[in-house]
Amino acid sequence: MTNIHAHRKIRKTAVSLALAAVLAAGGSLNPAGASAETHEAAARYAITPQPVTVDGSSAVIPVIYSEGSTYIGLRALTEHLGLAIDWDAGERAASVTGRGRTLKVYPDTGVYTLNVNRLYGELPILQDGSLYVPLRFLLERLGYGVSYDQASRTIEVETIQENPLQIVTVTTDGGHPLVDAQYPQIEGFADTAVMGKINETLKKENEARIAEGIRQLGEAEKWNSELKTDNPEIETPQSVYSASYVVTYNENGRLSLYSDYYFYGGGAHGSTVRQGYTFDLKTGELLTLQEAAGSKDYVGIINREVQKQIGDTGLYLIAPFESVEPDRDYFLTHEGLVIYFQQYEYTAYAEGMPEFIIPYASFK
Repeated sequence: MTNIHAHRKIRKTAVSLALAAVLAAGGSLNPAGASAETHEAAARYAITPQPVTVDGSSAVIPVIYSEGSTYIGLRALTEHLGLAIDWDAGERAASVTGRGRTLKVYPDTGVYTLNVNRLYGELPILQDGSLYVPLRFLLERLGYGVSYDQASRTIEVETIQENPLQIVTVTTDGGHPLVDAQYPQIEGFADTAVMGKINETLKKENEARIAEGIRQLGEAEKWNSELKTDNPEIETPQSVYSASYVVTYNENGRLSLYSDYYFYGGGAHGSTVRQGYTFDLKTGELLTLQEAAGSKDYVGIINREVQKQIGDTGLYLIAPFESVEPDRDYFLTHEGLVIYFQQYEYTAYAEGMPEFIIPYASFK
């Protein structure tokens, strides 16, 4: 069995108000009702019948393949996974509810929220009156594992047995008007001492990151002010610092997530730093890369997998990759241990943060 994985890109085109009709009609509408700004309206995508299994039960669903990602027909989410679909005209948001959480997509902006946690992913595709949403992104956020069986060409979806805890989101500006930060805390875990230890680690880490962001904002605003004084005709951009997170693994006594810390102080674009956190739910301690891999030869195993995936995908490097550090940052997913490159570390900005999934079986 192999993994299906692709770099995720945010599309910046818009989906029209016709989404409300899509959901109200259970997944179809008159295409004439769509505006000229409908997401990639000029593009035509092939609708492919895709075999899937959901917890062992077979089905065929309509999908679209686009830019390395698989999009699932919205109606299939209710028919085969029992997820509830709704549209909020006031918020202009589509919502998918199941497994005790609600994921909302704001199609005009490409922003998602999981309960209140802000996420970023691909916009849905509206074609011929049907709405297609990014399959892997959506299902993983709702607690499902997604893999691909090459032999049968079947997408396999399984309900993950998660650790008994809840994730809640803390939103803060750190006392600064240009800061918009979110970080996780856990609730409902039986071992309150472990829960408190994890929450304190995440709180302190994010407070330190926000404090550094505020320092960067101060420097950027000072520089922009001086630039404006010397060049009154120049429009200086608004600086911003934000933090968001994604829970990637909540199984087998481990909790793994990453936080993205974004800073923009001027120029063509901002920069993001990613930090992974993987906790042992027996102790509340952060696990090292070696502890997570569970192998003495973990560096060699990771290096071979990363080199292979670089070759298989033809990823262009601006600096040669030789080896991961023994204490390299990482996070876990249902499929395996994930090594990632920071922006500009080995690749150009346009590549984002390439991820390399090392299957758990590789370490055995």
